[in-house]
Amino acid sequence: MLESVSLYYWMTIYSLLNFRNGQSVGGIFNREEKTVATFAVILAAAGKSTRFQAKGAQVLGAGPQKKPFMDLKGRAVWLRSAEIFANRDDVKQLIISIAAEDIDWFKQKFRPNLAFLEIEIVAGGQERADSVQKALARVKADIDYVAIHDAARPLITDKWVGELFAAAEQSDAVIPAVRISSTLKRAGKDRRILETVDRTDLWAAQTPQVFKRQLLLDAYAQRGDFQPTDEAQLIENLGHPVTIVEGSPLNQKITTAADFRMAEALVNALPKPKGIQALHPFADEEPRGIF
Repeated sequence: MLESVSLYYWMTIYSLLNFRNGQSVGGIFNREEKTVATFAVILAAAGKSTRFQAKGAQVLGAGPQKKPFMDLKGRAVWLRSAEIFANRDDVKQLIISIAAEDIDWFKQKFRPNLAFLEIEIVAGGQERADSVQKALARVKADIDYVAIHDAARPLITDKWVGELFAAAEQSDAVIPAVRISSTLKRAGKDRRILETVDRTDLWAAQTPQVFKRQLLLDAYAQRGDFQPTDEAQLIENLGHPVTIVEGSPLNQKITTAADFRMAEALVNALPKPKGIQALHPFADEEPRGIF
């Protein structure tokens, strides 16, 4: 009884104090929740991995010799980044582009993982941009933002992804990048140095790159036969600004066998947030933290 009287008393006081501002007591309890932005993620994994064939053969045997499919300390390269996105509440759609000839093998090889992941598989195109465009066509109309991530970049963290997503909500087009710290040389075909390139204001782009869905659709609609090296280049061609969020040197793309060996050394150096687990079907295994 006393609790009810006390609640009524404070509600009355609050009503009197806020009446002059036009705010009713009901407004305290009926405020609309802030709308949470939704994201779709496209994992680009349809590349040929030409420079990676030799190392892949040692791990995958008769399967496609491609870097996203290699086992990196207990989980496939592509799966490490997929798990990061799959564990986020704001990611409502996860798509991976796979070369058409690899899809059946992929489904069989990773059947246990796919059973626990809500991920759509899309046949890739001839080039990376073709693959992303085909996946983009599958993104749901109610999605706000689309993130494109190289499946061969397994060393990402949920914290970094969260920072990029938050930045995208502010500027509609963001990419992670790191400052160029090495001295840059331009050389001829004979590898003789032609000049030293000024590295001031130069950045090395990374992924995931995040864009407003309609903005990315518009950019791809106008690309024609142009083959960009990343999605940001298409947005730049529209005349829309793209904002850089400073990334981490750890977020490297695996391109060569040396890159893979580096990833093996670095994977345990990434932060392991508590409460997030890898999505795998073996209940008797010790859960692994997602990096």
